[in-house]
Amino acid sequence: MEYIYAALILDAAGKEVNEENLKSVVKAAGTEPDIAMAKSVANALKGMNIKDVIKNAQTMQAAASAAPAQPAAGAKKEEKQDERKSEEEAASGLASLFG
Repeated sequence: MEYIYAALILDAAGKEVNEENLKSVVKAAGTEPDIAMAKSVANALKGMNIKDVIKNAQTMQAAASAAPAQPAAGAKKEEKQDERKSEEEAASGLASLFG
């Protein structure tokens, strides 16, 4: 996660998000940089506009967080009654088997 934060910091500072810059930011934060992780993140973000990615992610999150419409209380009541009828029908069917 620290490499994503480092990429955000570099982008906010107007610096290029590359392997060396990522390692420098992570090292400045006081942790030992993972060369493979820095390379992986740099390659994944190559040619991407981070601000656009963030904007799209916020839009998608807002759409996903919109709550689905709740069914009316009457619909729930009907559903419970249907379940009870089904249970009663099943019970009467079993009773007829045993006379």
